[in-house]
Amino acid sequence: MTRQTAAPVRGAPKPAARPAPRGSRRPLFLVATAVILLFLCLLSLAVGSRAIPLDVVVRALIDPGHHSVDAEAEAIVTGTRTFRTIMAVLAGAALGLAGAVMQGVTRNPLADPGLLGVSAGAAFGTVTAAGLLGLSGLLSSIWFAFAGALAAAVVVFVLGSRGRGGASPVKLALAGVAVTYLLDSLTSGIALTDPQALDRYRYWSSGSLTGHDATTIVQVLPFLVAGAVLALSTATSLNSLALGDDVAAGLGRRVGRVRMRAALAITLLTGATVAVTGPLLFVGLVVPHLVRMITGPDHRWLLPGSMLLAPSVLLAADILGRVVARPQEIDVSLIAAFLGAPFFIALVRRRKLAEL
Repeated sequence: MTRQTAAPVRGAPKPAARPAPRGSRRPLFLVATAVILLFLCLLSLAVGSRAIPLDVVVRALIDPGHHSVDAEAEAIVTGTRTFRTIMAVLAGAALGLAGAVMQGVTRNPLADPGLLGVSAGAAFGTVTAAGLLGLSGLLSSIWFAFAGALAAAVVVFVLGSRGRGGASPVKLALAGVAVTYLLDSLTSGIALTDPQALDRYRYWSSGSLTGHDATTIVQVLPFLVAGAVLALSTATSLNSLALGDDVAAGLGRRVGRVRMRAALAITLLTGATVAVTGPLLFVGLVVPHLVRMITGPDHRWLLPGSMLLAPSVLLAADILGRVVARPQEIDVSLIAAFLGAPFFIALVRRRKLAEL
């Protein structure tokens, strides 16, 4: 006896279409993010105290000295705005990548170079080099920023690992806040002892992408490239660590070496960025979560996705800061904090509700 299928009822709702597999969305997301980043770079070159049309921006970049491009407009595009845009791309990519690696290696969704004291440690090292030792060169301050970032990360992890349960996300976040406040107070105290160091610290601590030239970019680029290569090389190992240390060791991962490599990558990326731009909070926290919503937890896609989306977010914040208070500008760090703080509060509330 054959089984008959029931005829569809007229007027009944159709079954919902299945969403596209996440794997098919990942390449599309990377391509779309790269296109958005390119557009924001052009927009960053066009927007400012003097607005320059996009076609003029493109001509100034492709054919410098063209008779149809105003000399002053070309100087603005190829001068200060170009270096500002390049610095935004480098800093955003470094902080987004560092945040994604830090969240992966600590298995802590609240991990961020700014929240776990790494940025404060880099700031302390930079101000120590300038205020106590009189080292004003960028290359000198970068090494002190690296040392401060690494020391702060070790202290936060040791404090957050004490007691029952080991290094839980909330304990690490609280330890990071405590170390950040301590280092910020020490940094301010050192800066107050030297008027010249205080002036530099006040400008640097605001977090800005301005005031940089080709020399700065050339000096900081090798550190960022080395950090990015190290971070991207940990992608597969971070996937194993997400299953737990025992499982990762059973899969042939050397957990200690993976953590050391990740810590070195975070130190290079964060130390070099903070030494040049100052502290830029919430970029490394927010962006990996946004990327994870689309690519999933696979770090082979999460890391490059964060590397592309973070500079887009930072450029958008910088452009917004030029527009909202025209002809004055608001520092990009204030805009990034204004946009990132509500996300952080929502994330913490979600974690607390999940633990109840």
